[in-house]
Amino acid sequence: MITLNPKQEKLKQQVSSPWKFGLFLLTELPMGLVAGMRLRHIDENKCVTSVPFKWLTKNPFKSIYFAVQSMAAELSTATACLLAVQGHNPSVAFIIVDLKATFGKKATGSVYFTCEDGMKAFDAVNKTIETGEAQTATFKTIGKMKDGTVVSEFEFTWSFKQRSK
Repeated sequence: MITLNPKQEKLKQQVSSPWKFGLFLLTELPMGLVAGMRLRHIDENKCVTSVPFKWLTKNPFKSIYFAVQSMAAELSTATACLLAVQGHNPSVAFIIVDLKATFGKKATGSVYFTCEDGMKAFDAVNKTIETGEAQTATFKTIGKMKDGTVVSEFEFTWSFKQRSK
């Protein structure tokens, strides 16, 4: 278990508020707001996001468009990274350097993406700070409908680099 610094705790509280998270989407990720993405859970280990099946998110095959799933899947990994980089001086930047995805079933209902690799972000950030070298970490997130059907699996590789002082 890890103890969050004050800025990490503040961010966790902010993104856990549906209203404040909606404002975040409006200002930083407006397509996520349009798609109806939600942050369902966040802690140091796990993040759960969701995206609904609706007219705006569907494709001609009557399922959720793969790009919409990708957006919600990325959010489930990026939120852990965002939490891990908060409150460090000099700050740590992060960016996606690789993505792998598989789509096993049609997403015909709301999809919930669960990433349980949150500690990898904290480990990568700590190692970046200790060594001054860029680090990468790969995060797996699994998309399931409410009935438990796995519809997609993603692996996002994030690179972490400490900014100049």
